[in-house]
Formats: sequence, C-alpha cells, structure tokens
Amino acid sequence: MKLLNALPGAVSQGVIWGIMAIGVYITYRILDVADLTVDGSIATGGAVAAVLIISGCNAWVALVAAFVVGMLTGLVTGMFHTWMGIPAILSGILTQLALYSINLGIMSNKANTAVNANKYDLLVSLRNVRNFSLDNPILLLLMITAAVIALLYWFFGTEYGCALRATGANVNMARAQGINTGRAKVGLVALSGALLTQYQGYADVSMGRGAIVIGLAAVIIGEVLFGKIFRNFATKLIAVSIGAIIYYIVMQVVLWLGLPTNYLKLLTALVVAMFLAVPHWKSQLFTARSARKGEKQDA
Repeated sequence: MKLLNALPGAVSQGVIWGIMAIGVYITYRILDVADLTVDGSIATGGAVAAVLIISGCNAWVALVAAFVVGMLTGLVTGMFHTWMGIPAILSGILTQLALYSINLGIMSNKANTAVNANKYDLLVSLRNVRNFSLDNPILLLLMITAAVIALLYWFFGTEYGCALRATGANVNMARAQGINTGRAKVGLVALSGALLTQYQGYADVSMGRGAIVIGLAAVIIGEVLFGKIFRNFATKLIAVSIGAIIYYIVMQVVLWLGLPTNYLKLLTALVVAMFLAVPHWKSQLFTARSARKGEKQDA
C-alpha cells in the first residue's frame, strides 16, 4: 500500500525529468554531443523560476524565462566548443562549473531558495500529487510534455531543424553545405528545472547533480524497451519520457525495498550500465548464433 501511494509522486518526477531527458536525447543522439552542461543548467532554470516567482512574476512567465536562460547556457557551451575549439565534453564541464557560481548569484548567494505553494500560485506542487482533482500536477505535466514533443517534432521538420540533424550526422558535410554548425549546437534542459523547483517547493544550487546520468538512463531505457516499436521521431521522444518515468518507478521500488538513499547514485550508474550493455549483449548473441549456423551449413 505504501508503494502504491508513492507511485503518483514517482510518475510526476519521471515526467518532469523526462523533459530534461528529451534535451539530453537531442544533444546526445541527434547532435552527437556529450553535453555535460545539464548538471548546471537544470539548477539555473530552477533558480531563475524561483527568484522570478518570489518577485511576483507569473509562474508561466517564469517558466518561459527559465527556458530562455537555459538556451543561453547551451549557447555558451556551443561557443566554447565551436568558436574556441574546446572539446565538447570539456566545454560542458566548463559551463557547468561556471553555472554553479552564477546560480548562487541568481539566488543572492543562498544555496537554496524556497517557493512555498501556500504563498505563491505555482503550476505544479508535490502536495497535490495524491489529490484526484484539477490541481493534480500529473495531467498538466503530461500536457506540457506533449506540447514540448509537438514543438520539437515541428521544429526538426523545418529547414533549420534539418540542418541540426545534418550537423549531428556529419559535421564536415554540414559545414560544406553552408550550415552554421556553431549556432546549431544549443541545449534544452532548464525548463525541466523550473518545473522541478515548483514541484518540490525549492531551488537548490546542487539540484542538478547527476542529472546527465538520469537523462542518459531515461534515453537508454526508452531505446532498449521501445526502440523497435517507436521509430518515428516524435514517438522516440515519447519513449525517452516513458524511460524517465520507468527510471523513477524503479527508484521508488528500490526505496520501498529498504535500500539506503546513500546508494541511489550507485544504483543509477548500475541501471545505466546494464541498459547500455543490452544492445552489446544482443549483438554478441546474434553474432554467436550466426557463427553456429554457418558451422552447421559448412558441416
């Protein structure tokens, strides 16, 4: 019973982090960039949203502002990589490092900033998870996720979106065709941070620690479980979102079984490693079967 009561919260968190995972999918699978900026930019989005809401800003406006700021952090990483020639992984690490100080500055040098649902009109809140009413955040979160996926599906069908995909597929060919590969590599993550801040009721300077691993876990889980079913671009994004939900349900089950919270990061690493290994194991199994069939035919 205790597990069932905790599942709505796990699903809500999964949907929120699923938006972040979609951003990881875009940089990792489409742009072919291992962007480690996300560990900092998700906290940036949360900090921006928290400060704006406390200042009296509408929660929707704060959400859009967090999205724009998140895009700027991705642009900084892109500038490090393309204009300064710094490797993509190191560019993300540099931006992530800089964002820690920036996030502290946004929150007036405080490690965390509370956003009380009783004082402010928030879009989503943890306290409403178990209420089967219009205030339940799951429905709104699903609608926001659907809107994000629809917008991305439209965007990647445009000329510029096709240029982005060409950049990831072959940077040299894209550059030869006149595509601005430097401008193409930007990120999408802070929107998730803004929603997470409202959902949990606070923004923390370290709230994005390990975010890239969670994002990769969602991407890999979605691909392994639904890769053969979901082949369309939009459905692949849905699979990533579902992967995040599955990840958080698994985490909730593990907590229910009594595993200390100190080991959650270790478990996350193991889950990602296992799902990353599945395609390799399948390939080895297929190769072994093909070899055995060839031996039988030769015999």
